Amino acid sequence: MNVWLVAATVLLFALVLPFSLLARAPRIDALVALELASAVVTLVLLLLSEGFHRSIYTTVPLVLAGISLVSGLVFARFMERRV
Repeated sequence: MNVWLVAATVLLFALVLPFSLLARAPRIDALVALELASAVVTLVLLLLSEGFHRSIYTTVPLVLAGISLVSGLVFARFMERRV
């Protein structure tokens, strides 16, 4: 196990707090937790691709970064009607 995989494991344990906020927090706070979770998951996937020495695996987190940004904005747009 190298340092990249250890860092990915630590960040996976750091996802416990945003996921608990997603389940229990009000809508606005849940949106912030969702954005934080998507950023951390992107970092975890990048660390895993580096840890396994597979450069082809880098494509997925880069696409996820763009999609999560856009989806957060769309979700906030639809949510503003209810808040």
